[in-house]
Amino acid sequence: MNPLPTTPAGRLRLAALAAAVAAALALAACSKGDARAAAGEQHAEQAGAQKDEDHEAGEHALALSRDEAERAGIRVEPAGTQAAAATVVVTATIQPDPDRLARVAPRIEGRITAAPAKLGERVRAGQVLATLDSVAVGEAHAAWAQAQAELRIAEADLERAKLLAADEIIARKDFVRAQAERDKAAATLRAAADRLRLLGGRPGAGGSTSGFVLTAPFAGTVIAKKATLGDLAGPSEPLFTIADLSRVWIQADLPEAALAKVRVGARATLGVPAYPGETFDGRVGYVGAVLDKDTRTVPARIEVANADGRLKPEMFATAAIEAAGGTAAQAAQAISLPDAAIVLLEGRPTVFVFDAGAYEPREVDPGERFGGRTLLKGGVQAGEQVVVAGAYALKARKLKSQLGHGH
Repeated sequence: MNPLPTTPAGRLRLAALAAAVAAALALAACSKGDARAAAGEQHAEQAGAQKDEDHEAGEHALALSRDEAERAGIRVEPAGTQAAAATVVVTATIQPDPDRLARVAPRIEGRITAAPAKLGERVRAGQVLATLDSVAVGEAHAAWAQAQAELRIAEADLERAKLLAADEIIARKDFVRAQAERDKAAATLRAAADRLRLLGGRPGAGGSTSGFVLTAPFAGTVIAKKATLGDLAGPSEPLFTIADLSRVWIQADLPEAALAKVRVGARATLGVPAYPGETFDGRVGYVGAVLDKDTRTVPARIEVANADGRLKPEMFATAAIEAAGGTAAQAAQAISLPDAAIVLLEGRPTVFVFDAGAYEPREVDPGERFGGRTLLKGGVQAGEQVVVAGAYALKARKLKSQLGHGH
């Protein structure tokens, strides 16, 4: 064992060495502590991140008690499939059949004295719509009355001539002349009566001789009325529009790409917003021959029976037309949900899927809408429990929870 240095220089070196060793040991201990601290911090961060992920995942779903769900009107059904048949779906408007549409106007100018027909009223053929007063009708009625009187005189002259001719008191030619005068008077009366009817008057009618009536040309519904008592009306302004709405036309514009798929006589199914969930059957009656150069569409007409009058002119509609060559066997299956099941959440189409006691918002890809239902291209699997009623209540709760968390 080496003896400790006794000289001042040796003792100084020994002290310096001891200080260096002590510093090294202290540094090592500090580094080990920092490592343990860093490991602890990393573990805490990982735990916090996992907690945040779990919290964020939990935020997507909404948990409601049974009572809360009932009060909100929430109803859940399994997502079902529907045959997405080979169809061409177009928007359309309902119009009256032009062949069963009449705009009724007076043939001559006259002042309206009565207008009993009401807007929306169903009228029968020949029913009086309005009564007017006209000088021309008065003159025509006077001419008819005069012709009638002249005919009576001519008939009396003929009877007298017949008796005189039988007794050979007058010549045969005088009897023939009396017959001719009677025939002439009868023709004049017929012409006067025809003119009176043409103007709207009625030969032999009581009351005002200058009055005439407008009548319904066929049974139908009054869909427009512009008759006001005291107004002066003429041939250029129809006072009533009558439409037979027992059959209506659905006017649609077919895109150019769909022309090869649509044929006259093809079946069509119609849906209107006024009757969600209901459909009406019809057939394509006409496909236009000329393409609109601006819209690149062709007009088409679907004829639909409307005996109960539920389909109204100018209603918007959606028509699904059976595509040429399409069969049920070729139809694909797609998820079908009621329109009310889909809401916009943060601008994206969303449904709520019920799973494990909670309602999870699920973004979907909607396709064709028809008859109050929407076919989905993706986002939901068949059999999943989807909220079909009360989705808007869940949307409101979701937005409220996001505001509460400052999202």
